[in-house]
Amino acid sequence: MLEGLPQNPDIVVWEYAKTRGFAIVTADADFYELSTTFGPPPKVIWLRGCDYPTAVAEGLIRNQAIRIAEFLQNEDQGVLVLTP
Repeated sequence: MLEGLPQNPDIVVWEYAKTRGFAIVTADADFYELSTTFGPPPKVIWLRGCDYPTAVAEGLIRNQAIRIAEFLQNEDQGVLVLTP
């Protein structure tokens, strides 16, 4: 569900996710910066250096599903960095 968010500044996406209890999955380092500035919520899953095809990103997320689930449950962590 995009809700027209791609056209908005990052901070609008951040607030949208925060108020709705969503996590942000992104290749954009700006969300990492927002997380280190403001802290969670929302949580950020950063696909660092993601200049690879969507299928590779999908595989990475699927392969890290347990790690992602544990991260989402941990209240002390705000950013999970994934690399292929």
